[in-house]
Amino acid sequence: MLSAEENELLTSVGPGTPMGDLLRRYWTPACLSSEIDGPDSAPVRVRLLSEDLVAFRDTDGKVGLIQENCPHRGASLYFGRNEDCGLRCVYHGWQFDTAGQCIDMPSEPRPFAERIRAQAYPTHEAGGIVWAYLGPRESMTPFRDVGIESLTADQIMASKLYIDCNWVQSIEGNIDTAHISFLHTFDAVDDIPDDDSDKPGYPSDWVSMKFRRHDRAPLLEVQDEPYGFRYAGLRTTPKGNTHVRMSAYIFPYATIIAAIPFNAQQLWVVPIDENRCWRYAFSTAGKRASRRTPGVNWRLAIPNYPFRGLPNSGVIPREYTAENDYQMDRDAQRNSSFSGVPNIVAQDLMVTESMHPIYDRSQEHLGTTDLAIVKMRSQLMQAATDLRSGAEPPALDPAMDLRNVRAAEKVLEPGEDWRRLGTDEDPAVQEALAH
Repeated sequence: MLSAEENELLTSVGPGTPMGDLLRRYWTPACLSSEIDGPDSAPVRVRLLSEDLVAFRDTDGKVGLIQENCPHRGASLYFGRNEDCGLRCVYHGWQFDTAGQCIDMPSEPRPFAERIRAQAYPTHEAGGIVWAYLGPRESMTPFRDVGIESLTADQIMASKLYIDCNWVQSIEGNIDTAHISFLHTFDAVDDIPDDDSDKPGYPSDWVSMKFRRHDRAPLLEVQDEPYGFRYAGLRTTPKGNTHVRMSAYIFPYATIIAAIPFNAQQLWVVPIDENRCWRYAFSTAGKRASRRTPGVNWRLAIPNYPFRGLPNSGVIPREYTAENDYQMDRDAQRNSSFSGVPNIVAQDLMVTESMHPIYDRSQEHLGTTDLAIVKMRSQLMQAATDLRSGAEPPALDPAMDLRNVRAAEKVLEPGEDWRRLGTDEDPAVQEALAH
């Protein structure tokens, strides 16, 4: 458990807080590129790390991210006119460019525009996302390419999902490998036939579900990495093999979830403020391979199978909310589904949001399967504390290559080390990248 002071350190992200100052040293998703699609299109409100901002794309296509309130009299620039390479306040016509500089002051007989500047933050577009740097300019590092800089337009898939709780709660759910043996299970898994993939190699997704249901107390192992860490959940299969789901955490926001044979899609959980967050999902240059049980559409064949898909682009609408109890069906909970909630993402939302906006971690009791969660919290709090003492934040080395960070899943060969999975040395990765 954490003390009340440690919990506040971990969850508070506003300007001047230790964690807020730390997160501002990293390029952070601010909005989707599609939300401000064309030049001179309507601006959008952005609340990021407890700051109220406005994003807009100017006449030349450049993206600006500036304070919402006009520096003149405080009217919201969200209502401004996006025209002539600047956002013009509708109150008195003052206009600001993407750097925040006032470039026109038509209401003043003796304009002093050169002396007026709105708070503005550097932006960078990549992978269908507008990224922003909110930290001190003198400390700004180059954009960390996580495998999206070289994507062509037809390869870009980016989405974001609103989550009604503190960002740490959401990201903790992403790195909790034990809960999939309970929250996401359903009775029909028992009826999936043996397809002979309970052996060293890559199981089908369906038999993988049987493994999770068979062994509900995985052994966790964590491997430190320059970018954060990788962690493995090791389970014994019905035939006595060792099944591993290995996922990755990229400091401070991102996780990559295990998939067969490997996965490079990233999930970034970004604070709106202390009580709310966005979960961004986007494709990367690394390929994701997956195998299915051949010849059988189990999604249709299994009653009440929880559909796992979400739209892969745009702002995802919330169909499952606290107001409708996440569409929980108590009959389904008794007879077919462990949770009774008909969508896997909604199941995650239900448990993380039900902890209330900021969970009081001084009341919790952790177990051995919480090892990765403890590791993440420790890294975040240590880095925030160290920054106050003058130390540089971790995982910002421009030479660090984040393009090859992947997660993976496999039934291990005797003596095989899970730490090789998902790396450039993994034969499955080499085969996929060769095509």
